[in-house]
Amino acid sequence: MLTTEDFTHFPLQMWQKVLSKVKKAVVFMDDKCAEALHWSGGAAVLLEAGARNLKQFSSFEACGENEPKAVFVVSTLLKGRTVDIIKDIISLSHFQYCVVFTTVAHSVHLLANNVTTDMEGNPVFEQFEEKLCEWMGNMNYTAEVMHVPVVFAPVSQQLLLTPSFAHLFPLLSPDLESVNAKRPEKKRFGSLADIDVHSLPVELQFEIKSLASALNSVFEATGTREESFAVGPMSRIIAGELANHAQAKNRRKTAPNKASIIFVDRTMDLTGAVGHHGDNLVEKILTVLEPLPGHVTDVQVDMLELTSLQRTPHSQTTLAPGCLAQTQSPAAQSLWEAMLISKHKEGVMEVRRQLVEAASKEKLPIKMSMGRVTPEQLCSYMQLFRSSWGALESHCGVLQLGLATVQTLRHPSLPRWDACLAFERLLLQALGDSDFPAVLRQLLPLMKPRGGEDSAASGSRSREDECGPDELILLLVYLYSLADEAQLADQDTEEEELEKLERELIGALTLVITREPELSPLLQKLTGCANPEELTTERAHSAVEEMFETLRGLSHTRDHLKQLRSVYTPSDGVHQATYRPFLRQILEEVFHPDRLECPDIEHMSGGLTDLLKTGFSMFMKVSRPHPSDNPLLFLFLVGGVTPSELRLIKEVVATHKPGMQVLVLSTRLLRPTDIPELLFTTQRLLPDIGV
Repeated sequence: MLTTEDFTHFPLQMWQKVLSKVKKAVVFMDDKCAEALHWSGGAAVLLEAGARNLKQFSSFEACGENEPKAVFVVSTLLKGRTVDIIKDIISLSHFQYCVVFTTVAHSVHLLANNVTTDMEGNPVFEQFEEKLCEWMGNMNYTAEVMHVPVVFAPVSQQLLLTPSFAHLFPLLSPDLESVNAKRPEKKRFGSLADIDVHSLPVELQFEIKSLASALNSVFEATGTREESFAVGPMSRIIAGELANHAQAKNRRKTAPNKASIIFVDRTMDLTGAVGHHGDNLVEKILTVLEPLPGHVTDVQVDMLELTSLQRTPHSQTTLAPGCLAQTQSPAAQSLWEAMLISKHKEGVMEVRRQLVEAASKEKLPIKMSMGRVTPEQLCSYMQLFRSSWGALESHCGVLQLGLATVQTLRHPSLPRWDACLAFERLLLQALGDSDFPAVLRQLLPLMKPRGGEDSAASGSRSREDECGPDELILLLVYLYSLADEAQLADQDTEEEELEKLERELIGALTLVITREPELSPLLQKLTGCANPEELTTERAHSAVEEMFETLRGLSHTRDHLKQLRSVYTPSDGVHQATYRPFLRQILEEVFHPDRLECPDIEHMSGGLTDLLKTGFSMFMKVSRPHPSDNPLLFLFLVGGVTPSELRLIKEVVATHKPGMQVLVLSTRLLRPTDIPELLFTTQRLLPDIGV
């Protein structure tokens, strides 16, 4: 029987195809493929396989005369910009042998070249091989072009991410307006749920088809016959593509292993993604530490504590950063798994336990202390390793995770996390008692420029826990995603009041942004300005106005659902009002002992047999497939998953169906600040496909 391990090994099997070609070659790789490799062993596996060097996929890179072989690994179509870069690198080098790996399947390349019929062989790749020889300057040189789906990153035993699709996000109401603007009056869509794949821009179609093809390759390699289910408009489109994928139809006839896959749109529950109730150490690490350059998931860990270097303005550029992906050390891997799915306190305790264990193994003079774990205590343990190079090398993985924990616990912006959490709890209680404008009004007093005269007077606002513009935007998303849960007032007066209040909020937030001494990465993307000097009030105002356009639609993302329409349980006088995670509701439906059919979890493995079943069911009892029928369940979260949701999934499965194997797939591992970026600064309809 298949286990989730067979699937977490799949990325490594795919990289083997690349490794078989890298001997004596210089490897050029784009950021998305490099991030997938990072979680499958990193550059070390390439060098062990005989690669001479690893370089960035860029027109500014090239090789010398004594480097005749190159391997390119790209996550894009072999068209446009990607082709230009390959040509530039080859023209500046002296290659006699080139291998190009693309993660995009040949079938998508045919579509991109306007070929709709299925063709024998791989004509697009063969043509490109000829071009490569032409650029190398001799048609007798060797060129190979092939598809290899190195898109999955095995982040943990229960999670596979797809860095190439990190910016794929379910569509929102402004996207519906953009799609409708290009259609004749009579053919416009009434809601996002009505949109089909053919009405989307071609860039997004290619992206979705590439994702369906990558999933198909996983199921093909493991001999899996999947039943697809979907919750949400974007999930329906992706599940439909997978169901109708030409190779998938043949595979499903003969594959011996059965599994269910449920696609869920992130927009079904934005409250859980921006909220600070996760109580998870990794969520905080991802939020406060700087990301690794070119990476979406992993962060930079400052390694200075483990050296004798003095901290100077240049020490950071002297020393390579550590990271969270520890693929070489089993002890570090088990620590990472524990940090990822346990509560904050348990995670920190586990870090201490592993550090004590490592120090004891190396016979280092450790002073044991019980009680609360402090960053100083963890630091004192780690500094013991400085004296022994061998000990440092053996336990490098655990030490990097330990340092990440210490740097997070000491981080000046961490108190803001608790401030946001406290405010979210207040807002949750208020929603049950007041109408939406009354709850939203509670944000106004927070919208004051940081460190101004007002804050000196109030005393608290100059402290570290005062909310900056990033936190205010998160609280706005949190509230708007729950707008439907508020008490209803008179419709007309509420709309009028809301409009007036939104104008006040837009003005106040614009002022907060323009008074910032430094623009955060989110504000830079939102306003299109790199520094406060460039930022005009008009520019900030129009960016905030646009943001509110998107915010208004957030409360309607579950409108098309029949049953799972709420993520809120109001107070009953005894218990406080609480947030009820959408994922928990879905899993409780799936594992319900009576196998009830949930109208919102739509079965998508289309085809003629399904239509026949539907026809027969009018006068015969035909049972429809149910997600819990199969021993293996995949949850694919389109738009990202949070570490605390991974814990929730594990807990629900352990409670309801302990024998079931569950693997989570997602486009990214979310930190709360990712959501405003995906909502307000991402071209959801026009992803960058490298063309």
